[in-house]
Amino acid sequence: MVNMAANGEKQQGHRSGIFKQKNKEHKHGKHRTKGEIEREHKGRVSVTVLTKKQRKEQKKMDRRHKANQIRRNKKDMVLMEKRRLGTRDGPPHLVAVVSLHAEADAAAVTKLLRGDGAGGIVHQEQCVSGVSDSFGLILPRFKQRFTFLNQSTADMHSLLDVVKVADSLVFVLDSTEGWDTYGDHCLSCLFAQGLPSHALVCQGVSETPVKKRVESRRALLKITEVRFPDARLFPLDSEQDGILLLRHLGSQKQRKLGFRSRRSHLLAQHVTFTPNSPSEVTGSGPTGLGTLRVSGYVRGRALCVDRLVHISGHGDFQLSQVDAPPDPLPLNLTPARTKKSGKEGDFEMQDGNENEVPIRVLMKADPSCQESLQSEAEVNPMDGEQTWPTESELMEAEEARKTKRVMKVPKGTSDYQATWIVDEDEEENDDLDEESSDDDDDDDIMDEAMERDDEENDSQEPDSCCASEEEEEVEVCSTERAGADQQYDEHMDETAEEEGLKRYREARSHEMFPDEVDTPMDTPAKIRFQRYRGLKSFRSSPWDPMENLPLDYSRIFQFQSFERTRRRILAEATSDDEGAMVGWYVTLHVTDVPFSVMESVQSGKPLLLVSLLPHEQKMSVMHVLVRRHPSNTEPIKSKEELVFHCGFRRFRAMPIFSQHTSADKHKMERFLKPDAPTVVSVYAPITFSPAGVLLFKQRNDGVQDLVATGSLLSCDPRRVVLKRIVLSGHPFKINRRSAVVRYMFFNRDDIMWFKPVELRTKWGRRGHIKDALGTHGHMKCVFDNQLRSQDTVLMNLYKRVYPRWTYDPYVPPQLPWFKREVTVELDDSDME
Repeated sequence: MVNMAANGEKQQGHRSGIFKQKNKEHKHGKHRTKGEIEREHKGRVSVTVLTKKQRKEQKKMDRRHKANQIRRNKKDMVLMEKRRLGTRDGPPHLVAVVSLHAEADAAAVTKLLRGDGAGGIVHQEQCVSGVSDSFGLILPRFKQRFTFLNQSTADMHSLLDVVKVADSLVFVLDSTEGWDTYGDHCLSCLFAQGLPSHALVCQGVSETPVKKRVESRRALLKITEVRFPDARLFPLDSEQDGILLLRHLGSQKQRKLGFRSRRSHLLAQHVTFTPNSPSEVTGSGPTGLGTLRVSGYVRGRALCVDRLVHISGHGDFQLSQVDAPPDPLPLNLTPARTKKSGKEGDFEMQDGNENEVPIRVLMKADPSCQESLQSEAEVNPMDGEQTWPTESELMEAEEARKTKRVMKVPKGTSDYQATWIVDEDEEENDDLDEESSDDDDDDDIMDEAMERDDEENDSQEPDSCCASEEEEEVEVCSTERAGADQQYDEHMDETAEEEGLKRYREARSHEMFPDEVDTPMDTPAKIRFQRYRGLKSFRSSPWDPMENLPLDYSRIFQFQSFERTRRRILAEATSDDEGAMVGWYVTLHVTDVPFSVMESVQSGKPLLLVSLLPHEQKMSVMHVLVRRHPSNTEPIKSKEELVFHCGFRRFRAMPIFSQHTSADKHKMERFLKPDAPTVVSVYAPITFSPAGVLLFKQRNDGVQDLVATGSLLSCDPRRVVLKRIVLSGHPFKINRRSAVVRYMFFNRDDIMWFKPVELRTKWGRRGHIKDALGTHGHMKCVFDNQLRSQDTVLMNLYKRVYPRWTYDPYVPPQLPWFKREVTVELDDSDME
């Protein structure tokens, strides 16, 4: 072999042929790796909202950091609100002193707190309009300012209004009993409405012997832990105790109430009234409408001049402008030039009234952006007639026109004259239509009349049997009655006793025989119950919520989705920072206010203004979920007038009760159940939840009893509430699965009319009407199993019911409980 390299010749390289395999090259440089992207971003995240896919791609550490940041921001916001309250940047700390016992003296507590030894300086007397025992207190030592007011429990409406805006409550207790009966009633109302931060105070501890102080304190704590399990009890007998209480009030954790934290509100400190025209001023004072100027500190949220304001107990009004007068309770701490020594002498205060600062106009209402006072929708009576017929209706009309109608007419009558002649059948149909167009109240009146007749018949039978015996008893009682009995009878309302007895009988009858109604013998059942219909299944059978709506539904407003609208409006209210900020001292010009508002302030009642959210002045169907209060034992009937305290509003109305279920149909309840939650439906202005609700019932003597407490549920006019009636029959002859039933109907036409409706029995059998027997209401029925002789055959009928339009924003003042109890006690002592 010849060595080519040794001979100095070059070796040629290999050349691939045309069939050489060629692989794809790596596409480097056309995209970045995840590491390169993280190094370029350096931990920064885009400000755009992350999509669901991007959130999944986030690292675990990034999600943890984001959650920590959100938590830290919320904590900082809460701390900022807490530190701002009572300081220079926020409104004064509003403290209401409430006495829960007749022997407890709330005025002594406020007198001790305003003393010089407590470390505070009283800067303003009667700082709350309408409340005489109120003052502003500045504590230079704590760099805080307070507004104290002594609120009497005699006026329940004023007490509830003050607690709605108070930052803290001071409950004054008796050193031995804690609170009395009326104090427990006040606590029930306050807990149901929403209780802010509070402190318990008792006096007279220093007067107790030293050896018995621990025992008496332990006994008082045992009483208070029922209502306040974690509350601290403060003795208040010395100035040092007052300093400890002020320190606790200024630093305690604030309880957040949802219905006031989302709305701007203001407690009036100075109120003036200017009539719209000089002609409305008479010798006794202004009358008619005018402009009300209300000054106070803005609380809750920023106040916008274009929003409507609600004055509790008086109605909704518009604002014209907002002014900024000087702050009457300033907290300007500057080095003092006085010769005083000590901590309090190192500071001096600048009086806001002495500063010559002109009143600035912060904002004026824009008529184009200002919300309207329209609460009801405009009703057009022609809306129901302006409809275009459907194709099926046009075809039916064409067929009816083609079919010839045979009728008898007098001789010589033309075709045009014959069309105006009405048959007897058409007259009967027109009469039925007119009867069916009556209100639902007519059926209720007939039901009540039938029940009243039954009660009278039951009560007349024993009266007729024992007439002679009662006459003898009356003679004996008239001779033996003493003066004490006569005094006792003088304070008894016989009309109220009769109404209570009637209500108890109705409630007991409804409990024993729920929804059962007797079929009238003088009126056909198909006419008496023409508005009712049968349902195969109450749960699954359809019921159109837009069918046969009453005329009142044309006056209300409806949301396409109330929950979505509520979330949107509350989110906008939380993020809206336009207008007068929280803590500013402003003057609101409220237009077209009646002079009765000023009279209420002059009588000693506090004035509360609340800025309404959008749509909260409009009327709709509001649903409230309540529970009956344990203190109430009297039956509460549906469509009975009640007093509502809903959020910042109070009004009177006649609601209807229904069951609280998740179905699309809800059964009406004739009475308020004591052991189950009940939905109360009423025509009322729209209010966005959350908000507490209290229901009171006013007696004839003016006392209002707390009957139920709860919260707002929804605003839904489409909620279907069905009233059920039960017709009962007795099995006359039984033959296995078939039976002859009587006493349900009393003529053959009624049996054939209600034949499609399903029957049931109290023992669980189901069946239907097969045929009518005779002409006196006997009918042959077939059931799914053997029928027992002691069983009862029932037929369920339903109709939709609506609340009555009885909304009244005026609520009369109530008579306090203790006045009524004192009157009875005096009578008892006189009797002894």
